[in-house]
Amino acid sequence: MNERFLAQSEDGFKILTSMKVRIIFFCLMAIPGLLAAQEAPTLKIAKLKYNGGGDWYSNPTALPNLIEYVNNNTTVSLERLEEVVEPGGSQIYQYPYVYATGHGNITFSEAEAKNLRTYLLSGGFLHIDDNYGMDKFVRREMKKVFPDLEFVELPFSHPLFHQHYDFPGGLPKIHEHDGKAPQALALIWENRIVCLYTVECDLGDGWEDPTVHNDPEEIRQQALKMGTNVVLYALDN
Repeated sequence: MNERFLAQSEDGFKILTSMKVRIIFFCLMAIPGLLAAQEAPTLKIAKLKYNGGGDWYSNPTALPNLIEYVNNNTTVSLERLEEVVEPGGSQIYQYPYVYATGHGNITFSEAEAKNLRTYLLSGGFLHIDDNYGMDKFVRREMKKVFPDLEFVELPFSHPLFHQHYDFPGGLPKIHEHDGKAPQALALIWENRIVCLYTVECDLGDGWEDPTVHNDPEEIRQQALKMGTNVVLYALDN
């Protein structure tokens, strides 16, 4: 389990040393609802609302469908409501997995980049899924967050591709854009992925309702299974 988690204190935030603490924290927070609803406590994941004019809100049915898939096919219980967080806000520290997507420009202010870096170094996980048109902006802005890190492509043997479902050929291709192979790129800090960047793939499109893109069910299943791997990996590492 993740060995770091950020909790709020009077002086700001301090690092707690166990993913187990994170699970216990969320469970304790869920106790009132648990007693009332007789349901298992849940964890929450969120979508990133960024500045710059890009459509951060695209693929509105994607995360809800992925959450439902994870809940139905694994032992993990995720809150069914999609949450929205901002890179400079304190709420981001409540979510072990944050998803960002869109088609255009994305910008982080200096304060947002600093806050996002603190979140990621403290155990957070950012998954950026290029819906087409984000690439140059993602690379530019993540340099503000981690000036000394470069994106590296994950090998097909990486645990991410075998976390719950087996993907021996790496990231699946969901939608075609430029005739390029899909890539799972990562920023790695002290042997831990802090940011996963999926390119030429469109996982989020595959997570959407079937009527949105009319993808074959086999393609949707590949996207949902890979998304499940990503979420579980983020929670476990």
